[in-house]
Amino acid sequence: MLIKDYMKYTPQEFLNKTPKELGFFFPAEFYPHKSTWLSWPHKELSWPGKIDKIYEPYALFIAELSKGEEVNINVVDVEMRDFAWMHIKKTNANPDRINFYIHPTNDAWCRDHGPAFLINPDSLEYKKAVINWNYNAWGNKYPPYNLDNEIPLHIAKEERLPVFTPGIVMEGGSVEFNGKGTVLTSKSCLLNKNRNPHLSQEQIEEYLKNYYGVNQVLWVEEGIVGDDTDGHIDDTVRFINENTVLAVVESDKNDENYQLLQHNLKQLKAMKLLDGTPLGVIELPMPKPVYYEGCRLPASYANFYIANKSVIVPIFNCENDKLALSIIKKCFPDRNVIGIDSTDIIWGLGSFHCLSQQEPAI
Repeated sequence: MLIKDYMKYTPQEFLNKTPKELGFFFPAEFYPHKSTWLSWPHKELSWPGKIDKIYEPYALFIAELSKGEEVNINVVDVEMRDFAWMHIKKTNANPDRINFYIHPTNDAWCRDHGPAFLINPDSLEYKKAVINWNYNAWGNKYPPYNLDNEIPLHIAKEERLPVFTPGIVMEGGSVEFNGKGTVLTSKSCLLNKNRNPHLSQEQIEEYLKNYYGVNQVLWVEEGIVGDDTDGHIDDTVRFINENTVLAVVESDKNDENYQLLQHNLKQLKAMKLLDGTPLGVIELPMPKPVYYEGCRLPASYANFYIANKSVIVPIFNCENDKLALSIIKKCFPDRNVIGIDSTDIIWGLGSFHCLSQQEPAI
């Protein structure tokens, strides 16, 4: 049924050609947004014993987003919408920029189950489209995920956007873009056999190039300890402009993240962009380890979200918060850099970037 719905807005040429062939590409996150898409958190198993504590920082996140762009929130039903409003109204959010959609979800991680929006500024008719990647909850770790897997089609139908369907598993948190033809990703995630075991590294690169509209794929090796996504790039390396990344590093040589992040750093410093210039690398500290109920959580300052007017950074009530915010502020002089306490949210094994998906303006 959803297939028929979105087919109405998908011309035949979109079914026979790739986005790259048609001139589409995935813009960088620092490109202007039309909106940010979210899926309201409601799965208690994602925050066992703590879900009630995440709504305050989550609502503050929404309030900050609403200062510079529309905020579109997927909810299961009207009751959930009213519950969400109750929390949002406690903040200084701009109500005129907040919209709710009855798009039922299994979980809250919109970065991974939400649509990947492509743009084609030169097109006379179709300037924006959606990639409908398959989603399997990070290697079938957290079923069910059938509702999450349909979210891109719901949103494409809502906005009457054409859709590309590659037919393989891909998650938004696993890829990072400079908007000029380069994507960064990690071998530990995209080459993991729990995603697309039938594809080689070369074949995955072809999918990335053809469907995201890029010309270069750069690989680091690992993700951080405690990351149940098998190493999403948005916890380790983030583009801040077309030729520079922030890369997290661990200063404690006895910490289990130290060696793997040093290895990633060495790889990054050896990389060159499409024009042959070296990739610029700025080091960003890791927070002190965050544990809950004996579990090491994937706390990282790199899981920030670049909104139109601000950069929203997860902080963890530790001595490195101030340093991390200072470094990120220098990287984004045209935006407000805001730290929001993520010590409860990170119990869900993700933070603000994992929870959000940008829709570019065009």
